Amino acid sequence: MDLNRFPETFVNEASDAIVVSDESGIIQFWNSGAERIFGFSSEEAVGESLDIIIPANLRKRHWTGYSETMKSGKTKYGAGDLLSVPAVRKDGQRISTQFSILGLSDSFGKLTGVAAVMRDVTDDFEERKELKKSLAECRKALNEQLEK
Repeated sequence: MDLNRFPETFVNEASDAIVVSDESGIIQFWNSGAERIFGFSSEEAVGESLDIIIPANLRKRHWTGYSETMKSGKTKYGAGDLLSVPAVRKDGQRISTQFSILGLSDSFGKLTGVAAVMRDVTDDFEERKELKKSLAECRKALNEQLEK
């Protein structure tokens, strides 16, 4: 086992998407997990804006937060916190994702980019939504029975 190659192999081949963007939100790194989840090859994604995976109706909010993070050097979504947001695939399909981010700094400590580890949780999200709907229907039916 060659542990010297482990970090590079892990980052490149992880099943989760690992996406690195610079301070302007331009994709600098896109692993095989990102290819699988979003449908864009690395060649298609690197050099493009994160807009390729952000639903149009959420872009303004995203860029406001992204810009603030780059200016302040701080994010409320670090330290293992998970952010759940919709994303969009190359084919236009909307998916549910969860991700955590890591700020990337230069040698002076200035935030110069962000690395995100992202997972497609669409199936889980849809299942929870159905369970909540069923629970609400059961509660309604029970309340109706108790009122009789």
